[in-house]
Amino acid sequence: MDFFDLQPAEWQALILTLKVASVALAFALPMAVLVAYLLARFRFPGHGVVNALVHLPLVLPPVVTGYVLLLAFGKKGPIGSFLDNTFGVSFAFNWTGAALAAGVMAFPLMVRPIRLSFEAVDPKLEDAAKSLGARRLTAFLTISLPLALPGILGGAILGFAKAMGEFGATITFVSNIPGETRTLALALYTATQTPSGDIAAFRLTLIAAFVAFAALIASELLARRLRNRIGGADA
Repeated sequence: MDFFDLQPAEWQALILTLKVASVALAFALPMAVLVAYLLARFRFPGHGVVNALVHLPLVLPPVVTGYVLLLAFGKKGPIGSFLDNTFGVSFAFNWTGAALAAGVMAFPLMVRPIRLSFEAVDPKLEDAAKSLGARRLTAFLTISLPLALPGILGGAILGFAKAMGEFGATITFVSNIPGETRTLALALYTATQTPSGDIAAFRLTLIAAFVAFAALIASELLARRLRNRIGGADA
């Protein structure tokens, strides 16, 4: 067997990981943009509390986050039972739950660079647009959002990479079910627990490392582009 020939179970884990990370990014990114903009542009009572809650998954043990998700979105949880009974949507022990866990863990990594990107945009530009009759939403969509795009793309890449590598919250919330919730990280964990699974574990490690490295390089390039743009605007 060639070292780089992925086994069916490994392909399954890789494809599932890409699906989970893509869905997590699709749902979490718009919310991350909104929260980052609110934190960057407005000061309101509880601003610090909201900021702390957003970044809480970064400092909490992932197992704790997964357990909280299980309590809230499990079949007997208040949100999970409501969604299941009302819309037939179930997260527990389902790949959608893996996407939810990945989105929650990736959320703060997306908010932080996007917020910095919005803070780098001069608010006077929005004020000038509003003084000319543009509504706040129009000013946001035509001025702030395009100027913050490099930061948004950087945050999206970091969030996608984090979602692909998510482990602790996922295994706590939706367990390690082959073909359903066993993502790349969980497949790697399974390989390390399996006799003669060293080769598969090493192969999965290379794949995960390559994806993470590519994401960091792309994020750095976008951050450099943002700095150059800001420097050009200030010059």
